Amino acid sequence: MTEPLWRPSEERIAKANLTEFLKDANARHGLDLKDYGDLHRWSVGNLEDFWTLVWDFCGVIAEGETEPVILDADKMPGARFFPEVRLNYAENLLRNTPDLAGASGDAIVFWGEDKVKRRLSHAELYESVSRLQQALRDAGIGAGDRVAGFLPNLPESVMAMLAATSLGAIWSSCSPDFGVQGVLDRFGQIEPKALFVPDGYHYNGKALDSLARVAEFSKELPSVERIVVCPYLAETPDLAPLDGRAVLLADFIAAYGAREIGFTRLPFNAPLYIMFSSGTTGKPKCIVHGAGGTLLKHLSEQKLSCDIQPDDRVFYFTTCGWMMWNWLVSALASEATLMLYDGSPFYPDGKILWDFAQAEKISLFGTSAKYIDALNKQGYAPKDSHSLPRLRSMTSTGSPLVPEGFDYVYDKIKGDLCLSSISGGTDIVGCFVLGNPIGPVWRGEIQAGALGLDVQVWNEEGRPVIGEKGELVCLNPFPSMPLAFWNDPDGSRYRAAYFERFPGVWCHGDFAEKTARDGFIIYGRSDATLNPGGVRIGTAEIYRQVEKLEEVEESIVIGQDWEGDTRVVLFVKLRGGAVLDEDLIKRIKTRIKNGASPRHIPAKVIHVPDIPRTKSGKIVELAVRDVVHGREVKNLSALANPEALDHYAGIAELQS
Repeated sequence: MTEPLWRPSEERIAKANLTEFLKDANARHGLDLKDYGDLHRWSVGNLEDFWTLVWDFCGVIAEGETEPVILDADKMPGARFFPEVRLNYAENLLRNTPDLAGASGDAIVFWGEDKVKRRLSHAELYESVSRLQQALRDAGIGAGDRVAGFLPNLPESVMAMLAATSLGAIWSSCSPDFGVQGVLDRFGQIEPKALFVPDGYHYNGKALDSLARVAEFSKELPSVERIVVCPYLAETPDLAPLDGRAVLLADFIAAYGAREIGFTRLPFNAPLYIMFSSGTTGKPKCIVHGAGGTLLKHLSEQKLSCDIQPDDRVFYFTTCGWMMWNWLVSALASEATLMLYDGSPFYPDGKILWDFAQAEKISLFGTSAKYIDALNKQGYAPKDSHSLPRLRSMTSTGSPLVPEGFDYVYDKIKGDLCLSSISGGTDIVGCFVLGNPIGPVWRGEIQAGALGLDVQVWNEEGRPVIGEKGELVCLNPFPSMPLAFWNDPDGSRYRAAYFERFPGVWCHGDFAEKTARDGFIIYGRSDATLNPGGVRIGTAEIYRQVEKLEEVEESIVIGQDWEGDTRVVLFVKLRGGAVLDEDLIKRIKTRIKNGASPRHIPAKVIHVPDIPRTKSGKIVELAVRDVVHGREVKNLSALANPEALDHYAGIAELQS
């Protein structure tokens, strides 16, 4: 491809936060940085200067000396950022409300499918957090205590997190579609002292009760001293299923009036969040993230790489069980409005998120690659039905965005926007590779490595490669590296997760390629990479070809151990009345051969009625591989549809 899909206008470049940041770097350090590439090279070669400039540019609220910036910078893990600083994450997010009389603009706009619409001003959010903080403090919550949310993506979820973290407590959450065991596998490990829950939630037009499950799993959480119920389906839900620890939110805060919030400032690396890995291979890992590192990483990504400006309206389609929720709420620190949506993205007619974007003038629309692919397959064109003049940026994550997804966005959504495919994860509560608002977007490529992170692709020998596939690695420490894993006192599980492959280098587990333009392509997870005949193949390369076929709704591919080697097995879920006959199998294989390579051609193509996925929507290749090989899937509760795995057991075609 000789031309990019999009270039920013000169006006947009001039107005971008990143342009101002470049000027500041040049002025402060006597440099002549001209573009993102120059800035990135300087940022990884001058970590202390870079992160200090981010700190000052973003106006971090804190006390103490910012020097030294990094202690033990040569240790990975082990480096410590801003060891003399004390801050509070919630204080930085509530910066738009210096007094209770000001800031009447929207802080949060919420849609719950087509059932509920609400909005809170910055003053209303501040007042709600103030009252809730007082109630939590009097309930005995303080620094280091765990507060958990089993919640939909409600304004109350943001309030509860801010109130808890304003006290120095540690927040952890999952979505209310988790089953009892899934909740216990997570919250049972971290022993929360307080628990926020809903009476239920809406999904696909249905009202779904939560309290029966809360009653069941809360009995197994003896550490919980107070259960706060946030009404969603009813104004005054019946708390009879719960024990004496439960109280309605309104009653919990009734005795407290709004007043100035006293924020507990703690060391930069004090724990803020406990987040969970997907848990499809056993109990989920409990990943502890620090307040300062999370804040600083999110500010750098949102203000610089996403160009979020004051009064922007920022949306991400997410649940409280996905790290993108934690990422989204940080946009308050950039003085943006949070656009929260909870429910199905396709109810009632598949247009609801675009109704939201148009009505509320969303400026950044964040979603998953699977959602973009689903819209494409439906043949739906939002640009024909919706006016989106304020929309400047679109971000996509969760799985690789294929080149055809790029085409769809520019052809069917909006031609003038910065489409940023981003990738990182729960492990760093942020991104390794992401967008660049002052640079071009090339078809099928993630624009750039994250500022301050020396992201490379290494081959099997541990050497950097360009234009070849290999392991995505990061060579230097960064603020949002996990502090630790919970209940991992010697750090052995933490080191094994990221530093075993290449000692002293973060190996993320993504099979990737760095392009000649310093962009990146992600081909899938390394542990799901296929290896027929000793040649590594990324699963995304196969999905891209197969899902172009009109008959194929979705697919999942694994490597099956066979006769001393690995053979590629493709499972397809078909549309409507489509039939997997010999003709369709031939067309699938031809498409893969011509679009990828002969080595990508599956030995077997098998129809299945459903594809198993995690609750955040990611397909689970490893779980399918385990079922095919007769191995136990260790944590079915991590899946949104565990019953789908039944379709992969004992398949006769895989025995020959």
